[in-house]
Amino acid sequence: MTTDAGLARELLDGLSEAVVTVDPGGVVTLVNAMAGVLLPELAPGAELAGCPVPALARAGVAGADTFDAEHHGRRLHGVRRPLRGGRCAWYVRDVTGEQARAAALRAERSRTAFLARAGSRLGLSLHREQVLRATATLPVPYLADAALVVDHPPPPAEHAPHWTRYVAGDPAPTTGVSAGELLTALPGLAEALGGDLPEPAPWRDAEPAGLAEVLPGGLPRAGTVLASPMPGTGGPAGALVLLRWAGRPGFDGRDVDLAREFAARAGAALLAAGLYSEQAHLTRVLQSSLLPPDLPAVAGVALAGGYRAAGDGLRIGGDFYEVFPTSAGALFALGDVCGRGVGAAVLTGRVRQSLQTLRLVEQRPLELMDLLNRALLDAPVHTRRSQLTTLLLGALTPERDGGVRVRVAGGGHPSPLVVRADGGVGTVRVGGMPVGALSAPRFADAQLRLAPGELLFAHTNGVTEARGGAGGTEMFGDERLRRAVASAAGLPPAALVDRVLQLVDEWLDGQGHDDIAMLAVAADHR
Repeated sequence: MTTDAGLARELLDGLSEAVVTVDPGGVVTLVNAMAGVLLPELAPGAELAGCPVPALARAGVAGADTFDAEHHGRRLHGVRRPLRGGRCAWYVRDVTGEQARAAALRAERSRTAFLARAGSRLGLSLHREQVLRATATLPVPYLADAALVVDHPPPPAEHAPHWTRYVAGDPAPTTGVSAGELLTALPGLAEALGGDLPEPAPWRDAEPAGLAEVLPGGLPRAGTVLASPMPGTGGPAGALVLLRWAGRPGFDGRDVDLAREFAARAGAALLAAGLYSEQAHLTRVLQSSLLPPDLPAVAGVALAGGYRAAGDGLRIGGDFYEVFPTSAGALFALGDVCGRGVGAAVLTGRVRQSLQTLRLVEQRPLELMDLLNRALLDAPVHTRRSQLTTLLLGALTPERDGGVRVRVAGGGHPSPLVVRADGGVGTVRVGGMPVGALSAPRFADAQLRLAPGELLFAHTNGVTEARGGAGGTEMFGDERLRRAVASAAGLPPAALVDRVLQLVDEWLDGQGHDDIAMLAVAADHR
């Protein structure tokens, strides 16, 4: 029996966790070797209620099954197990390392999530100013209490560096042009703009001159500053300066690495935005040659068109309208080419040129659309990729009594609207499939008559999908469009088009948008 007791003791002392047994009266009866390390104050005969680890003492009195505590610089976790005869045993582990590893893992996940969010936000910013504003706002408050982005604007702007500042709690970033003193006033800024990697630096005791505009009075005093270069082509495109107020811990090694990685991604985004801006400029030059033409005069028919090019996009001539006089009246076309860039421009030109030719042999809208589809599919294979086009084709025939008979065919395009003289708005449902995508598509047509005072309004989805409003993300939508055209009932086509364009412009409030095209048709009873 003695041998068994000695063996049991050896086994207990060999455990990596502390074992403390307690009798029914709450008196400690046994402690193993690890208990002497983790809980050196406990010894057989001591009362657990008087244990110098308050959490363990409270757990013993309350009959709790677990406790967590910090003791002698260690984080302890204990679990209670009942024994025979009303006794119990406490198994206590040192979880300091576990918790440190868990905290490190959480911190690493947090850094990874920050970079993922930042990468997504920067990747969606296609304009230089958007990138600069995102670069200033994203690291606050996660990495710093304030952030300053200093960049060199592209020609023909002035050569003085621009700055964008964001401070925690500000409603939006602030921008300005820096004075010469800024480069020497901010620790590490000159080095970062030169491509170096300066270490975090303490803020100078005396407020540097030349920073009154960048860091105005009223802000908390900075404690630590970290400047990082934002890589560009042939050298840094700018620098990111992070500031932490006095009282907040400085930047440790992981903070520095994270700031450098974020600054590198911001530099790449700034470079991409510059390239995008150059492409957009070239696109607008090309687009000017593809704008809708002036509308011809058609006896007995009043026509008006409206167009807004996507001022910040790469869609060249993606939306278009045409009117072709005929012996009976006129043919009209309004379409939207799917795609962006030069490919969309080529397809737009092909569609318009094909219509110019095919309308000489066929002037019935449904049949003309079928011919156009076959013509597009007859193009070489390498030119037919992504040539999806939505289209409305209509034939206008003035009548002796002043009305206009309309036959309209649809190829997957938004349905046109009919605006009655009394303000009622109806929909001409033509549906159909897009043109140029399938060898045997289904197109549909409808016929209607426009009485004097009534108007047909056709548009591309750039109107209804224009995003704006209070939050800047809500679409203009079909119902808002119906109310807009209803409010212009009785007006001539040109006035109605101007009214809709004005409302869309007000809705956008200067934001970027897709191409917008619209065409209004009414009986001309002058």
